[in-house]
Amino acid sequence: MADSNFIDYVKILCRSGKGGAGSRHFYRAKYVPKGGPDGGDGGRGGHIILRGNKNMWTLLPLKYRRHIFAGNGQSGSGGRSFGKDGDDVVIDVPCGTVVFDAETGEYLTEVKYDGEEVNLLRGGRGGLGNWHFKSATNRTPRYAQPGEPAIEKSIILELKLLADVGLVGFPNAGKSTLVSAISAARPKIADYPFTTMEPQLGIVSYRDNRSFVMADIPGIIEGASEGKGLGLRFLRHIERNAVLLFMVPADADDIVEQYNILKHELEQFNPQLADKPRLLAISKADMLDDELMTEIEKTLPEDVRHIFISAVTGYHLTELKDMLWGEITDESNRLATPDIIHRPLDGHHRVREEDEFIFEYEPTPEEEEQEDEDLQSINPDEWGADFDWDEDVDYEDNPE
Repeated sequence: MADSNFIDYVKILCRSGKGGAGSRHFYRAKYVPKGGPDGGDGGRGGHIILRGNKNMWTLLPLKYRRHIFAGNGQSGSGGRSFGKDGDDVVIDVPCGTVVFDAETGEYLTEVKYDGEEVNLLRGGRGGLGNWHFKSATNRTPRYAQPGEPAIEKSIILELKLLADVGLVGFPNAGKSTLVSAISAARPKIADYPFTTMEPQLGIVSYRDNRSFVMADIPGIIEGASEGKGLGLRFLRHIERNAVLLFMVPADADDIVEQYNILKHELEQFNPQLADKPRLLAISKADMLDDELMTEIEKTLPEDVRHIFISAVTGYHLTELKDMLWGEITDESNRLATPDIIHRPLDGHHRVREEDEFIFEYEPTPEEEEQEDEDLQSINPDEWGADFDWDEDVDYEDNPE
């Protein structure tokens, strides 16, 4: 995968901007000996925002942009002048991107639609200037509120392709051949295992100018949940599909056994996949005659609809499209849904080379200087070393 442009899993370090410190300034003017406090508020820190972009199909740009930091808010100044807000950072991601906490594996959020914006990390609020704290008993407050600190988090972005039908099968089951036969996609086809090394999407034309999207993922083998072959890394791309099409070649030693192995590996990856509608396609049916098909049908499981197909000769491909379209348009099967259950990242779902990536970052002299200024704005007798922000209080209306 090192030479591929298709990147569907990346780990990055994000940090929102910290709020600027409030000012401790006092009004100075000729003939105004006691002008009083007029320190302005600090600016808000910048947000980290994710935005869906339908023109993106990979997370490749983020693989070379590991550190994403929003701008810090500037400190307030005299004359009740507010500091400038920090610059927000908007990260464009493909539609269908899911976000996890890199440390715990906890699901955080997802971006499903084009133009949808998700505020991933909120910037720190700016501190209040000393003019907020003047009162009848405290005419010259010589302290101001520090800005709220930044939020830093390592996150994992995982892309799950949006498709209607997902193909599941062992290597060389004929998945790529089927996609190339019924769509304009041209995946690599060869007679050795794991020819397909990354997911492929094909748009399948149907009657009356209708169409649906089919996703071809690399083959699965027994023990994939334990890391054999390519493991289960690419199964994330069929979690959103409305229908799963299991493909087993007609020359398999035991068709039912292969089907059960595939179903078991899917359940190991995400138990929710066991409840998805599925069809069973016996590929390479041009090798069989009617008598053999009848004998094979007697052994197939009764809980799944099946069809014999041949992508080379076109046998039953129209009937296969009809079956898939019927499942896709069934309202009970549509999974363009916000209620998909995203399993947390664990050993089955993580990519080792990304998890082992170490972030190295040294603060700039300007950042260290700004931090010193923020600390100097604190009056330990009034606020303590760390001011406890209360999310339910509007400090501008209730500064005390």
